[in-house]
Amino acid sequence: MGNNLKQFRERAGLSQVQLARMARMASTNLNSIERGRLAPWPKAKRRLAKALKTTPEELFPSEQREGSKNAG
Repeated sequence: MGNNLKQFRERAGLSQVQLARMARMASTNLNSIERGRLAPWPKAKRRLAKALKTTPEELFPSEQREGSKNAG
């Protein structure tokens, strides 16, 4: 599961703790999501995207591609 979360977070100049607070989640969960060890719930994706001023699709592009493959 690939994601752009770390790149967006670093570009915004935020630590994991700061972003986790903004997205109202545990920093340990954020770390696991960045490492691809935990799949975020849709609500978490939306909160992270909002905090980083982007879209869930930009943060988690491979999940969108995998979903579209399975849709057909």
